[in-house]
Amino acid sequence: MAPSADDNSYKEFDKVISNIADYVYDYEIKSEKAWINAKTTLLDALGCAYECLTLSEACRKLVGPVYPGTATVPSGFKLPGTRYQLDISKGSFDMGVLIRYLDHNDAFFDNLGAILAVSDILNRSGERTITMHTILEALIKAYEIQGVFQIRNSYNKVGLDHVINVKVASTAVVSWLLGLTREQAKAAISHAWIDGHPLRTYRHAPNAGPRKGWAGGDACMRAVHIVLQVKNGQPGLATALTAPRWGFYDVLFKGNSFEFPLPFSSWCIENILFKVNCAEGHALTAVEAALQVSEELTRRGKTVDDIRKVDIRTQEAAMDIINKQGPLHNPADRDHCMQYMVAVVLVKGAMVDTADYQDNSPYAQSQQLSDLRAKIQLREDPVITREYHDLNIRSATNALTVTLNDGTVLDEVAIDFPLGSPKREETLPLVLEKGKGNLALILSQIGIRQVFECWESKDFWKTNVSSVLDLFQPELPN
Repeated sequence: MAPSADDNSYKEFDKVISNIADYVYDYEIKSEKAWINAKTTLLDALGCAYECLTLSEACRKLVGPVYPGTATVPSGFKLPGTRYQLDISKGSFDMGVLIRYLDHNDAFFDNLGAILAVSDILNRSGERTITMHTILEALIKAYEIQGVFQIRNSYNKVGLDHVINVKVASTAVVSWLLGLTREQAKAAISHAWIDGHPLRTYRHAPNAGPRKGWAGGDACMRAVHIVLQVKNGQPGLATALTAPRWGFYDVLFKGNSFEFPLPFSSWCIENILFKVNCAEGHALTAVEAALQVSEELTRRGKTVDDIRKVDIRTQEAAMDIINKQGPLHNPADRDHCMQYMVAVVLVKGAMVDTADYQDNSPYAQSQQLSDLRAKIQLREDPVITREYHDLNIRSATNALTVTLNDGTVLDEVAIDFPLGSPKREETLPLVLEKGKGNLALILSQIGIRQVFECWESKDFWKTNVSSVLDLFQPELPN
């Protein structure tokens, strides 16, 4: 039997697409906590950009002009920590890469690549004045879009990477920043949904590698490209999600539609998880627990050589993403292995840090550490998984139990909320200290003081973004 003719009648934009645009264009952010957290998030992200530039040669090779003679584009984006002034696409990519490459920024998202590059260029070209208030509003809304989508909608289950949300959210707020109409924004968002999404292959064994460090930057670049096409007249696809056979739901989401347990507001930034310690988000409490175990071993006069096994109760997500056996081939492979992170803390007797994942780290090729990794076993605890997903709890629990060679079983060490969680009162001061330490990798103490004076100024909100980004340029020698 021949298929019936397709219905080609006019359709309104999918409700999900319209809701995203309406939120970005209409929602007024009234939460003081949201604005405070957004300021801290931006400072943390820029500090992480310095960290990536300083500590990762591989990252440095990714940033900068593609073609000779384009290191300084007139009215281009001034990439923090460098002397580059880049075009809008490469600037978006590079900023996203610098923030995320070493996986030490907040445990949410990577949109700032698009937001900062577009806003800086608008300022420097004289097209629009973008203040820090506008930047942080875009940040809050981009994070909210991604966060609400990720609560109940698992791209992992269909093999897709969550940077889809980076692309969609960045597209929405960049449309707003560039002055597109609401209907144009809907068109751009529709293109983001059909834009050929990355698989998660690069985040999982045996293929985990550095692409996960530039996936967010790539999504930022794609978002900017899409918005510019729509600005130049390209129409949207009204039923990009719901079209039978050809829409996102049927092609990529097994026929399911998105679920939204919360309306868009400022929930995500208010509940942001910062990374005070340098570990993949699902392992943050595990490395804290491992440090407590290390201290207990020292009190008992024991070393890691006295360990028979380490059992870790954890969440389903950790089992899927950072549970590995066998050799680890690169820094990105190591920073997505809970056994490696925990073993480093136990061997080192101190918290794991960015340098410990690099190829030249003494732990990367350590036989003692490899032997200890083999003794570490993860298992999912359904209660931990349930509380991880419960919006009223949102814990990230890991619980370690160590058995020694003589049969002694140490008391289990369980931590529910890591340093960096909004439920730990020491979080914001520690994030600011982390930021100072990262800025010191490139800036002088005078430069650091200027940054913090800017952040604490009552005029911060009305300062234009380019003036702020100028503070993050390398200082010229006297």
